[in-house]
Amino acid sequence: MPHPFPKPLRKQLRDDAKRRQAASKLSPKQSHGNKSCDDDWELTVGIEIHAQLNTDQKLFSNALTSTNDEPNANPALFDLAIPGSQPVFQTSTLLPALRAAVALDCDIQRTSQFDRKHYFYQDQPAGYQITQYYAPLAKNGHITLFDHDGIAQEEGDSITIGIKQIQLEQDTAKTTFQPPDTVLLDFNRVGHPLIEIISLPQIHHPQTAAAFVRKMQSILQAVSAVATGMEMGGLRADVNVSVRSRGSIPGPHSYSGISGLGQRTEIKNLSSFKAVEDAIIAERDRQISVLESGGSVEGETRGWTLGSTETRKLRGKEGEVDYRYMPDPDISPLIISKELIKHIETSIPLLPDEQIRNLVNELGLSLKDAKTLVTLDGGERLDYLFDVISFLRQGSNTHYAQESQLGKTAANWVIHELGGLLSASNSTFSGNRVPVPALASIISNLLQDRITRRTAKQLLSLIFDGDGRDVDAIITEENLRLEALLPDEYDVLAQNLLSEHPDIVAKIQAKGQVGKLQFFVGQMMRIGCGKVEARKAESVLRRLLKLED
Repeated sequence: MPHPFPKPLRKQLRDDAKRRQAASKLSPKQSHGNKSCDDDWELTVGIEIHAQLNTDQKLFSNALTSTNDEPNANPALFDLAIPGSQPVFQTSTLLPALRAAVALDCDIQRTSQFDRKHYFYQDQPAGYQITQYYAPLAKNGHITLFDHDGIAQEEGDSITIGIKQIQLEQDTAKTTFQPPDTVLLDFNRVGHPLIEIISLPQIHHPQTAAAFVRKMQSILQAVSAVATGMEMGGLRADVNVSVRSRGSIPGPHSYSGISGLGQRTEIKNLSSFKAVEDAIIAERDRQISVLESGGSVEGETRGWTLGSTETRKLRGKEGEVDYRYMPDPDISPLIISKELIKHIETSIPLLPDEQIRNLVNELGLSLKDAKTLVTLDGGERLDYLFDVISFLRQGSNTHYAQESQLGKTAANWVIHELGGLLSASNSTFSGNRVPVPALASIISNLLQDRITRRTAKQLLSLIFDGDGRDVDAIITEENLRLEALLPDEYDVLAQNLLSEHPDIVAKIQAKGQVGKLQFFVGQMMRIGCGKVEARKAESVLRRLLKLED
């Protein structure tokens, strides 16, 4: 049975081929390292994800976290590092962080503390960032990626990536550069509560790294730990990349307890899944080229621009000594009760893997459709589907001939029919565009054979385009209700069409081109003007042509 998802590996291979072709036009030296890492080199990747927590208040002040306000409209005195201002931990920011930790199966630390990470840059007015370096909020978690998550083919059916720790920390100001030499700073974002999720360096393929970030976002959204994802700037990723020669002496470096690695470089602030994958490929190839030419990889912080073919050096890589970590003397340790941890564990929503499993087992959806629903629109489309199904089942006196197919039919309309209209109009999903009662009414009429599928699509399009009438009113006023043909009328209509097209009949019967049967189905529906049901038409045609159902 073919796999329900196209393998991202094919895309990677195409992108790699394009990258090698582009590099070969530059110089032999530049293209030297652009060969498969799997042959002679092993790639190792660790990922740090910075996610803005779903909270109304900042981490250490009661200022609002809105990023849509006018620039510099809502920073608190502490956010601006005004002398004498003091941090006040906002307990509401803890809850989404705990949900994330539980969702990633981490050990939540009953006591954690905040530290100062010193660096001087215009986006951090205090000259240090408040984070949790020595005693983080949570440790020792993991995330399991499956083949349907888009991992590399070489990984097999699944791979588990360890989570070293989750720590609370402050976000920085938003910096806008205006050439030639103007820098604008918006301090609304300073102090916005973040969690930094640090993976173990256990990823060895670029597409698996992208799948890791994609699934991480899906999990954080499912438990309402974050409000927005990468597409809205609410989640960013830093990747640590190293390569080492296969079969040679193990590398001298050790990261997070994993030894024998090569020198790593860090690529900062990747803001899309594609950027994660492409930046890792480019840096992998660069490092291989450097090593094969006899050079050595320097520990650096590097940048990536979407559409580039190579990373660029930003600065030398800082270490622990450079940051001068120290406990923050103004903030008390964070102590979490067992009762709060238990409450979070028992009240956490279903995770994406559980949602997918339920959709497949209980509603009969394909794995592909289930995965699509869980990941679309931050889970809003899935909530919309459940509302539609609930609405369909509210009428206790309503009986559907296809009751067992109710969920699957509703899912098809939510994903494909409504999704097609959204794509065609280049619109984002909103449950108000086609209200739940309207779509439920369309599906209900269809399942009760009151309208044809063609009419149902027509009704959906009318509602989508702003027709505010009740669905039943539209059916009545536009004379769209199905007046079903009698069985003899189906036979006559089908026989007439078969007589008019003997050449197509011959192709179906003599050459086995059964797909051409749909031509006759379409013609019957066109001539029947809304009175012909596709499945009945096909059944009649198969009987007359003596084809097996």
